[in-house]
Amino acid sequence: MKNRIYIKDLKENIGQEINIAGWVDVRRDQGKMVFFDMRDMSGKVQCVTLPVHADAILQAKEIRPEWVVGVSGIVKARNDKNAEKGGGVEIEVTNIEVFNKAETPNIDITNDGYEIGEEHRLKYRYLDLRRARMQKNIRNRHKVVKFIRDALDKENFIEIETPILSKSTAEGARDFIVPSRLDQGKFYALPQAPQQYKQLFMASGMERYFQMAKCMRDEDLRGDRQPEFTQLDMEMSFVDREDVMALNEKLLIEIVQNLYPEKKIQEIPFPRISYKEAMEKYGTDRPDVRNDKDDKNLLAFCWVIDFPFFERTDNSDNPTAEGEWTFTHNPFSAAQPQFAEDLLNKKNIAEILTNQYDIVLNGYEIGGGSIRNHKPEALLAVYEIMGVPQEQVEKNLFYMLEAFRAGTPPHGGIAWGFDRLMMILENEPNIREVMAFPKNGEGKDLMMSSPSEVPDKQLKELGIKLGK
Repeated sequence: MKNRIYIKDLKENIGQEINIAGWVDVRRDQGKMVFFDMRDMSGKVQCVTLPVHADAILQAKEIRPEWVVGVSGIVKARNDKNAEKGGGVEIEVTNIEVFNKAETPNIDITNDGYEIGEEHRLKYRYLDLRRARMQKNIRNRHKVVKFIRDALDKENFIEIETPILSKSTAEGARDFIVPSRLDQGKFYALPQAPQQYKQLFMASGMERYFQMAKCMRDEDLRGDRQPEFTQLDMEMSFVDREDVMALNEKLLIEIVQNLYPEKKIQEIPFPRISYKEAMEKYGTDRPDVRNDKDDKNLLAFCWVIDFPFFERTDNSDNPTAEGEWTFTHNPFSAAQPQFAEDLLNKKNIAEILTNQYDIVLNGYEIGGGSIRNHKPEALLAVYEIMGVPQEQVEKNLFYMLEAFRAGTPPHGGIAWGFDRLMMILENEPNIREVMAFPKNGEGKDLMMSSPSEVPDKQLKELGIKLGK
């Protein structure tokens, strides 16, 4: 539509003839006059057809909610009690052009939508996203991402994308795997996180990397977990724990103060709680330390530190025997400096603390990171404690060990659960409300009916045969 302007800019064009385009929101036919509200991505405005414009009245009598139309008219100032809802203006309509008619929507999109069954909302997500609440959530998500990008750019970070087709390695959750057609019988894995890639960036001399990274984990779902989610991922060279924590604390504070000024941060600087204290006092390593849990605009951040490096695996089949050792965070973490020798010598394993730090907000872990092992002997020691032979580590992680042996600086980083953070900032009950196209509680995309079967021909090309 030529010379179209956004609804948000109408107030700057009072007395002018303009063109807008968007959706019919509601319509009120009063016989000699027809009123209807129009909305676009920037806002909503009341449109009025008067008897002096007979053709426009006939056109307005035909249109219905959710039709996509263009409207030409004159911008008028409003002085009635509802004036501010439309930015203090309305449009005297001179012409309506219908771009696309719409059937009655399958779900009601005129309210917040909480009362509608989620299976219907997800099936018709393209409609669900039209509601004002969802528009706000997704647009605010964009604003936070832009703020992060601008802030990290000023801190000399560069944004680098990492591969989606990667290698299956043990990182704490099940991998989604992708069969290779050209190398049948072998598989790619979708990344649980860009952990290894970002450490290799440090080996490459990039020094400061970040990414809004897509991560995929095949695990049981809940309100703050999805099979596909977004991390703010970052890594820095030549830093210690305090450097990483200080930068991230500053960034979180600035996001709240600039984009969510109505919210109050309970305590600055953020309190620090040891893992031992958190478990003894709160019974969880994700403590909700809010003074008033009924205040929806109260944000209680805290750092949880001093995690044990290793824990015993479950050995319920043989209660009299101890389980094997496994990592509590990830195998690439470094031990705290005072425990470095114990790690290398595989001694006092239960006492070794990892150089890990989690950021917790209102009872949710919204981020976790650590200073990493950057020496090959330290990484090998971690796997040896977990019972993995050196030959196997050299085979599976040869590229990491080779990079470390090629001269990799000390480094560390963190990853935020970005969807969780947005859920809390937007006062939503689960992360699906701040994601554009989430899966349901069973990991299914109801809109596209995915996962789905594929033709036998496609399976044959991949060298895959399904069992009964």
